[in-house]
Amino acid sequence: MSAVFDLLERPTYTMAQVDRLLGLPSGTARRWIDGYVRNGKPYPPVVREEHTGEDYATWGEFVETRLLSEFRSAGVPLINMRPAIEVLRAETGSPYPLAHSANLITSVGRELVKRVQDEVNLDEALQLVVLRNGQFMLTPPAETYMNAVRFNKRGDAVSIYPDPEFREIVIDPLRAFGEPVVDDRAVPTEVIAEQVRAGDSEEMVAELYELSPEQVRAAVLFELRRSA
Repeated sequence: MSAVFDLLERPTYTMAQVDRLLGLPSGTARRWIDGYVRNGKPYPPVVREEHTGEDYATWGEFVETRLLSEFRSAGVPLINMRPAIEVLRAETGSPYPLAHSANLITSVGRELVKRVQDEVNLDEALQLVVLRNGQFMLTPPAETYMNAVRFNKRGDAVSIYPDPEFREIVIDPLRAFGEPVVDDRAVPTEVIAEQVRAGDSEEMVAELYELSPEQVRAAVLFELRRSA
């Protein structure tokens, strides 16, 4: 088993942490990742192959939930995306087909996604790829997701930019227990913001952690936005 596959399978967050890190309403991650029951009717998970009852999400599940979060305002139940993901799992042999850039960057991968979407009659509002002027193009939600995820040379998701306006800040499962950090030094943004709130100047904090004042400022603004 590869190290990257181990990473995607690594239990990383509680469901509550996934909601917090992705800015989702409480309980959303659990419904999407592990399914739920409403009025006695079970609804299968979108992300997992089947309900497990586990409170922890793997890194691969977190990454795919990040993609689903882009479709929250689609007006179509996200459970409708499950058939497409199931077929993509079978076609790619990966439990996390949307955590690999090849399926959304390369023309072959996009063609596969488009074919699967058509096979399962996926709602237009939930589609990842469209055919435009003879080319397979990402839809806006899929493009936003791809710009938020950092992939390694093999095309596997290894970290996420939690806010597109602050590219200095990343979420990396192997650093700071997966909490948002300033990329260069892996200093948690929460630690930086707490020290500034306690009265330390941004310049002092920057010197303490060997960061630039711009990085410290980005961490403070990021945490302010998260708590708003």
